Amino acid sequence: MGEVNCEGRTSREVNAEIKRQVRQGESPIVVRNPGARHNLGVAILQPVTVQIHGSVGYYCAGLIDGATVEVAGSAGWGLAESMLTGLVRVRGSAGNGAAAAIRGGTVVIQGDAAARLGISMKGGTVIVAGNCGYMAGFMAQKGTLVVCGDAGEAFGDSLYETVCYVGGKIASLGTDAVIEKPSSGESESLDALLAQRLDPDARRKLPRGADFKKIVAGRKLWNFDKREWKTWQEAL
Repeated sequence: MGEVNCEGRTSREVNAEIKRQVRQGESPIVVRNPGARHNLGVAILQPVTVQIHGSVGYYCAGLIDGATVEVAGSAGWGLAESMLTGLVRVRGSAGNGAAAAIRGGTVVIQGDAAARLGISMKGGTVIVAGNCGYMAGFMAQKGTLVVCGDAGEAFGDSLYETVCYVGGKIASLGTDAVIEKPSSGESESLDALLAQRLDPDARRKLPRGADFKKIVAGRKLWNFDKREWKTWQEAL
């Protein structure tokens, strides 16, 4: 097991030390006293576990490929931005743009997520045990987005093939987002996913898979047609 103490170090120095220990084969690597520093744990490209004991600033665990990053606290904006593969778990809440543009892997937020959760995601899975802010899933292209609590305004605006699930209330749907009832198989898969990824204490408070709403693209925006210019104007 490796250990990195952030006290008296810049984010660059902390990341350099993490990567040095990764090269030495240390895992897990415990990061102490993060002090909400920004850009911690970015661009880790090996299957290593990094455990951050405390809250982090913006862009934690961005650009990772294969690593597991666990944050025993909350995170600022841009959590796991552009992750390729791996697992990022935050025990608290996360700021704006969590899981933006991820291509794969799994992001788990045990608390709430702020605005623009999962925007432009191109694959992977995003799970929020609590609520999320406005414009979650904006222009999301592939993957699965699950919000167990309530969702803010313009949810799923301009979706492509990402499938979203919301367990609570939706303030409003975005342009071209529609609600469907999950199939029995989808509900069972959702229950299994949450059982696998969320802590037992969080799971006890959640709705059952069958009680979630499924949100997908209505596909009106998938192909431009000049006869539907008014619909496109609403999306701009």
